[in-house]
Amino acid sequence: MLAFLIENPLEHIVRHPMIQRNGITLLDSHIVMMMLAAFLLILLLPIWVRRRRGTDEVGALVPAGAGNAIEAICEYLRNEVARPILHQYTDRFIKFIWTVFFFVFAVNLLGLLPLSGIRVLGAHIGGAATANPWITGALVLVTLGMVVVNGFRLGGKHFVAHFSPGPIWLSWLLVPIEIIGFFSRFFALLIRLCANMIAGHVLLAVLVSFIFQAAVKGIATALGVAVPVVLGSVAITLLELFVALLHAFIFTFLTTLFIGQAVVFHHGGHHGEAEAH
Repeated sequence: MLAFLIENPLEHIVRHPMIQRNGITLLDSHIVMMMLAAFLLILLLPIWVRRRRGTDEVGALVPAGAGNAIEAICEYLRNEVARPILHQYTDRFIKFIWTVFFFVFAVNLLGLLPLSGIRVLGAHIGGAATANPWITGALVLVTLGMVVVNGFRLGGKHFVAHFSPGPIWLSWLLVPIEIIGFFSRFFALLIRLCANMIAGHVLLAVLVSFIFQAAVKGIATALGVAVPVVLGSVAITLLELFVALLHAFIFTFLTTLFIGQAVVFHHGGHHGEAEAH
């Protein structure tokens, strides 16, 4: 990877087209990383979840290995994230919520792997696909679709009414503001994930560039700069592992919150939800 970084430390971030037709990119490095993340999840999650501690009546109910972590995450997302927000709609949306979390987390993790030196179809692969605003935007559009479709389907008139929370005579002012605010949430969701995935890679690229700049003045200077840079890069990489998990959770939490705001409503100080159809 070091030889690749010498070419351009930011190559790990930008996308690399692989297949193009008539100026349109049909396949690039970030799409490959998304496909790889989906393939690994489809392949590994069922295997991990089915592992049990034994074949007896009790052992068959106890997960083993990575299955413990998967089950703990799923249980936490269902009981501590989804249920307080979605209430009786929890089981209706929980599979979508689980899918969002594991997919975003897998893509974030794959973006940390030093795959940039590997070439497929003449282009480098690797990089964080979630650092691409177009890909993150596509994920946000899926969330937006879930919110709007289920808002009309389950929330009905309550979903429409919340765009005009004040008196009717102020609707001309409140409705445009609420609509702008509604779409601004999803734009912020896009920027939050994309910017945080870019930031760590840019910081690592800047740190590595210090070594090359110091090398101009001599090997001794480069070695002197390399030691703190390498230590700092290790620390930042460990921090990026945490950030990959944190922002997968934040994206999932906000997705759940936006869906909940579209289908669950409170009336007269008591909790009253729109009836499921």
